Amino acid sequence: MDRRGFVQALAVGAAGSVTSGGRAAEAVSSPAVPAGDTGRLATTPLVLQAPRADGVEALWGVRERCLGRIEWRSADGTSGGVRSDAFGFNPQGTRFLRIRLSGFKPGTVLELRSVTSAVEGSAREEFSEWKRFRTLDPGARQTRFTVWNDTHVNQETIQRLDEVTPASDFHIWNGDTCNDWHREEDLIPTLLNPGGRDITRGRPMHLVWGNHDVRGAWAFRMPELVATPTGRPFHAFRSGPVGVLCLHTGEDKPDDHPSFRGRVAFDTLRQEQAAWLQEVIRTPEMQKARYRVVFCHIPLRWIDESAQDYAKGGFDRHSRRSRDAWHGALTRWKVQVIVSGHTHRTAWIPADRSHPYGQLVGGGPQPASATWLEGNADANALTLTLRKLDGTVVHEVRVRPVGG
Repeated sequence: MDRRGFVQALAVGAAGSVTSGGRAAEAVSSPAVPAGDTGRLATTPLVLQAPRADGVEALWGVRERCLGRIEWRSADGTSGGVRSDAFGFNPQGTRFLRIRLSGFKPGTVLELRSVTSAVEGSAREEFSEWKRFRTLDPGARQTRFTVWNDTHVNQETIQRLDEVTPASDFHIWNGDTCNDWHREEDLIPTLLNPGGRDITRGRPMHLVWGNHDVRGAWAFRMPELVATPTGRPFHAFRSGPVGVLCLHTGEDKPDDHPSFRGRVAFDTLRQEQAAWLQEVIRTPEMQKARYRVVFCHIPLRWIDESAQDYAKGGFDRHSRRSRDAWHGALTRWKVQVIVSGHTHRTAWIPADRSHPYGQLVGGGPQPASATWLEGNADANALTLTLRKLDGTVVHEVRVRPVGG
């Protein structure tokens, strides 16, 4: 079967769920969108989210009702594109387009570009720049990943992080992308064009939810712009020798706290994840991982775990509710490191008898406190290096293979 027969699409816009296609028109190159430019159809770069062993999900913003598609080409000369979904629609949207590509082999190197076509008025068609992407490879001998956290729409911090963070097999944005969702119009620039940058160039992204990402009147719209491999806000994957769990720690206060006004139910979500963990850690792919890492926004351990007085403004520095729900499964899987943010302070808490996993915490949103993490794994070790924006190493953790 022709490879394009395996490529599937899911495009989501303001009007609902639809999918791929395009039409001939005047071609216009559309790279990253300059600030203040009101003429282009695409309002953001092409963003690559939820990289998998068989594909990736692509999203980009648009300023009017548009059709969209993704074209791909590979080094072996094959090429293709997303054409339609099971309902026979082409991807359409008034605010953004979202397309899922699948059917590729692990470790496949591709170039992708978006094609955006105007629906109303004169025929206009824009092509993004080609973006290089490699599907994840569970069988690779080594892997590199990078991590940010708690950017909180600090444009200077995001821009400087983008400048110093290298290319990687996958990038984790580990929660608190925003300062609560008070305005619907903030969603697309914050998530798809943060700091005016193309942050997924060379580092396809997994987004892990933080407590601020679930706050505000418009937080319920965020899932439309956050792709995950399974469609749930928690998932597992392998990249080379590293097994990864991305977990959702929810809020930093009880569900019945008056500030939430009955909008959240994270105890239910934690229990769902607890049941899922029991199954996913037994899969062959996760059992064979030589290194085992969890990414979650709120730490599962902290320096001071004293009880908080929520009535007087207290909040959880660590997610005791999540740890109580997940500790057994994480211990059985022999997780080695939990990587988190949330506290706006850096910390490394080594494993001990009660908690046989270390806790590594990154810094905060201001340039002086911001950090980024680089992970490098091969047959000998997983090295986690936490750096400040000026390159200063804050913590370096070296992890030996499970059973090694």
